[in-house]
Amino acid sequence: MAKVIDIINSKVEKPLALTIGFFDGVHLGHRFLVSELSKLAKEKGLDSAVLTFRTHPRQVLHSDYIPSLLTTAEEKIELLQSTGVDYIVMTEFTQELSQLSAKEFMRMLHDNLNVCCLMIGYDHRFGHNRSESFEDYVRFGKEIGIEVVQSSSLVVDEINVSSSAVRKAISEGDVAHANQLLGRKYTLAGEIVKGFQVGRTIGYPTANIAYDGCRMLPKDGVYAATLSVDNNPYNAMLYIGSRPTVNTGKISVEAYLFDFSGDIYGKKVTVSFVERVRESIKFDSVEELKEQLKKDEIACRAILTTK
Repeated sequence: MAKVIDIINSKVEKPLALTIGFFDGVHLGHRFLVSELSKLAKEKGLDSAVLTFRTHPRQVLHSDYIPSLLTTAEEKIELLQSTGVDYIVMTEFTQELSQLSAKEFMRMLHDNLNVCCLMIGYDHRFGHNRSESFEDYVRFGKEIGIEVVQSSSLVVDEINVSSSAVRKAISEGDVAHANQLLGRKYTLAGEIVKGFQVGRTIGYPTANIAYDGCRMLPKDGVYAATLSVDNNPYNAMLYIGSRPTVNTGKISVEAYLFDFSGDIYGKKVTVSFVERVRESIKFDSVEELKEQLKKDEIACRAILTTK
């Protein structure tokens, strides 16, 4: 398993081949980059390393910026560890770091982490104002003692796989396409809390999920999903939205677990999105809502038996 280290306080004896990025989502494009890095490292007799940041750089540069993240820092570490990379350099992005030129940053990598080979993602830029080009990185590397190479992009269905492409799919509610780009199901972790408890009055008691506000929510609507409770997966029908029929006004994430009974208040759960069933609709009555929920349940069960 990859060792997690910091750029400032860690020493690495064996020279490294390293790549840099925020790696939000650790999607197939990221995995392709790390795979290319690992191959290169093996060819050159080096260890492989990924450098990433705990918080989004824009949160440091713009105090009012609220990110819409695909993964938390902890989830990102876990996913990166599954790639087989030797080291994960997890550090904080600071104002001081943001002021370093690309050359100064590369010198830090060389001196602090023993980096002798740097792989740059096809669209990645770093350094103050990100003003320098790949050719500049190559030139700086020759002066410092770092070989600089560039990775190609991964294309799926004529789309360059990127965090932006994943976010676009999720924002449109197309979680099935997002899952294809991620190479796994998009997930959302949270804690079960007491909600308005309207669902139980119409035969659909739901688990209300309190989630990290920096995490990206799929577009409002009803989704076929699975919910993991105490490492046990349950098929579920999940709703995201403001529940316009009962006028609660607040965006909620709530799941109706199929074939389940029990008290899960306070439990940590993970939702895995499978497919969007429909958009959020305001019904004329609670009875009309109840009839639609029956149809939604049938649709979700059918989807989940085939996925």
